[in-house]
Amino acid sequence: MQATWFYVSVVTAFLLGPVGGTRARGRQRSPAQQPLSNIPAVHSLDLQRFSGRWLLNSVASKCRYLQENNFRLESTSMTLTASTSPTSPLIASTLRKNQQCWNITQEYIPTQSSSRFLIADRYDSIEVVVSETDYISYALLYYQKRDQVTMKLYGRSTQLPDSMLDRFEDLAEKQGISIDHVYPFPKYGGSRSSVACLYEYAAYPYVMRHITAQNCDF
Repeated sequence: MQATWFYVSVVTAFLLGPVGGTRARGRQRSPAQQPLSNIPAVHSLDLQRFSGRWLLNSVASKCRYLQENNFRLESTSMTLTASTSPTSPLIASTLRKNQQCWNITQEYIPTQSSSRFLIADRYDSIEVVVSETDYISYALLYYQKRDQVTMKLYGRSTQLPDSMLDRFEDLAEKQGISIDHVYPFPKYGGSRSSVACLYEYAAYPYVMRHITAQNCDF
């Protein structure tokens, strides 16, 4: 009887491991997200060259909304308009097609760095870093609200090289964002689609306007 009890105790201890230990010893913990202050930014960003239309190709984020609604993602484009004054905000007009067209206008408030901005939210500010761009084909932006980091990959066209998409996923991994949380956005149509109305929402200041008889160009 004592031998049987000793055998059971040894097997149980082997399966459970030491008290307070973990059973998933082989599982690697995801790296912690880096604060945006540690993310390299474009040196001397040329806002005039950076301006213009950008198409959203992919987003990496642990945002719960994206996790639950990624099947609803729609074509999204962003048009940047820079002022001639370096102290004036960079105007970002984001056009999203979702049955109707939503035009969200935000002000990217400049900071001491030419590649780092702030977006005034209702309750918090959002940090923005232009981490990479060649101005003519792609741009990589980081956004941080509180402790949540989101990465966005934009292109001047709908097609980016596979090597660029792979690199975007690798950079997301370094932020602790697995490939399961990297969401490619739909391709864009070439025709203009007429819609009944266009809503424009400015995050700063807080204004919503209703405009009728507009077109969305994707």
